[in-house]
Amino acid sequence: LVVSRRAVLEREKEQSKEQLIAELAVGQTREGIVRDVRDFGAFVDLGGVDGLLHVSQLSWARVNHPNELLQNGQSITVKIIKIDPASRKVSLSLKELMESPWSRATAQYAIGSIVSGQVSKIMEFGAFVRLEPGVEGLVHISELSYKRVGRVNEVVTEGQEVEAKVLSVDPSNQRISLSIKGTQAR
Repeated sequence: LVVSRRAVLEREKEQSKEQLIAELAVGQTREGIVRDVRDFGAFVDLGGVDGLLHVSQLSWARVNHPNELLQNGQSITVKIIKIDPASRKVSLSLKELMESPWSRATAQYAIGSIVSGQVSKIMEFGAFVRLEPGVEGLVHISELSYKRVGRVNEVVTEGQEVEAKVLSVDPSNQRISLSIKGTQAR
């Protein structure tokens, strides 16, 4: 007769893991401990089951790397947004526990109002302007200036503070259209 304590412990651990997965449900809020921070997100231990907290689910604001907000061993509260029972994968979110800045965007950024923000990203088709953490608006290349614009960086640079007129607000798609030329005289 060969007895293995390790095999018994592994079996008990597997049973408790199965029981925890059965208890988990989408929409639940759970306490967890950050076990591993990677480029794409963080793994959070929910008490025997690890869940993935993807970088896109950390905050409404743009996050370059998860270690800006999380450290190994940190205790956090997360919301379960998806469970795959077959693969036993659990997807988590921090931003679902926060109020969306887009919920008040229509009232805060009325059409025709002048807003100020910082150019956060330049693309071929225009520039993104950060109005507040989590809310960015797009200034299309045709709305940069009354003069012909060949390249966006001829008019604005990343990090530059600009004033722009609000052309449209679509909170359901998280889009705000802005115009810099709308703040200037012809």
